[in-house]
Amino acid sequence: MQWPSITAGYLGVLGLLYLALAIQVVRLRRRHKAGFGDGGNEALRCAIRAHGHFAEYVPLIVLMVALLEMSGLASAKVHTLMGLLLVSRVLHPLGMYAKPFTLQFRAGRIGGMVLTIAVLVTSAVLILQRSLFGA
Repeated sequence: MQWPSITAGYLGVLGLLYLALAIQVVRLRRRHKAGFGDGGNEALRCAIRAHGHFAEYVPLIVLMVALLEMSGLASAKVHTLMGLLLVSRVLHPLGMYAKPFTLQFRAGRIGGMVLTIAVLVTSAVLILQRSLFGA
């Protein structure tokens, strides 16, 4: 079994992005004196959801891609999956602060989510394929 070095490198970058999202939540909580929840503040609500959304999707996807890499998936495919995940996780928070149905909203929030789901589904199918058929 090989160390998933490609996935690990992307995970380091994703970890820093997660930290930036967390710092944004803390910064807005302090500014708006909201110790819990969003205090009725829209910007804080968006920051909380961007941070939470990241935490909901990224760990499972990274785990699947790491397993795929360890099973011998081609480097180019691992880079593609992790690169798309990284792009999707950068786009999504940018769209969270946009007015609904603007270009920034569609490209960021919707585009980020579509890419995230595409990587999730592709990774899951590849995992099942390798598990069931040894491919």
